[in-house]
Amino acid sequence: MADSGREHPALILIYSSSMAEDFYDKVASKFGGYGYGTSPLYTSEYPAGNPEKVFKEKLLGLSSKNKVALDIGCADGKFTLSIAPSFQKIYGVDTSSVNLDVAKSHSEDERSRNVEYFLQDASHTSFEDSFFDLAYCRRGPSYYKEQHRVLKSKGHYLQIGIGEKDTVELKKIFGRGQDFGKWNRSRLDENLKTLQSLGFKVLFAEDFHYFEYYPSYAELDLFLQGVPIFEDFDSQKDRASLQKYVDKFSSDKGIQLSRHRLVMVMKKVS
Repeated sequence: MADSGREHPALILIYSSSMAEDFYDKVASKFGGYGYGTSPLYTSEYPAGNPEKVFKEKLLGLSSKNKVALDIGCADGKFTLSIAPSFQKIYGVDTSSVNLDVAKSHSEDERSRNVEYFLQDASHTSFEDSFFDLAYCRRGPSYYKEQHRVLKSKGHYLQIGIGEKDTVELKKIFGRGQDFGKWNRSRLDENLKTLQSLGFKVLFAEDFHYFEYYPSYAELDLFLQGVPIFEDFDSQKDRASLQKYVDKFSSDKGIQLSRHRLVMVMKKVS
C-alpha cells in the first residue's frame, strides 16, 4: 500500500501469544472475517436515531485530506475502507491476525491505497507520541490513556461503545454475559469522567437505546454465534436458555432484542 509521504511512525510489533487465538480470531476463521458470514436477518427501530449513522456522520464531519487517523480495533477493515477516502492516511490496529489477513486481502481496492494495518495491542501501541490528528473506536477496546498519548493537541477521539443495558434481558435469562450485572452503572458517565480527567473536552455524548427484531430462533442463534455477548455461546448447550428468551420476547414484529449504544466525540486539550 502506498505511503502518504508523511513521516512514518516508529512501528515495533507488539504482540503476545495470548492474543493469538482470541474470540475474534475464532469468529473470523469460522465466517471469513468478523461480520462477513454472520449476517442474520433482522429489522431495527431507532426511537432516537441510528447510533452507527450518528457516529459515522460525526467522524466524517471531522475528517480531512490533511489528517492522519487511527482505527482502534479495525477488525476486517470494512469500515476502515468506507471512510479511507476522507483522510490522508489511516492506520488500523487489531489483535486478531485472522481479521487482519482479511483486511489486507482487499489491497486491490482503490480505497486501500492510504490504509495500513498492524497487529498490535490497543492498550500499548508502538506509535509515536502526538502522531495522530484523530483516533476512533467502534465497539472495540477503550484505552483512553493510550489514545491521549498518540493524539496531537486539539486532536479528536470518537467512540461508539456498548452501553451497560445492551441485551440486558437476554443476559439475565442466560445468567451470564458481557459485563454481567453491571447494568445499573452509567457507562457513558464513567467514560466521560475518565476522559475529562485525562484532558479531553466533551463535544458530544449521548446514549442510544433501540430495538432489533429477529424473524426466527435460527436467525437469533446465528447472530449470537458471531458476537461477544456470550464469548462461550454454544447453540446446543444454550438451546434451553435461548428458547426461554424467544418464548418471552416474541412479538408480531419478531423476537425483540434491546440494544444500547453510546456515542462520544472528544477533543484533546491538554
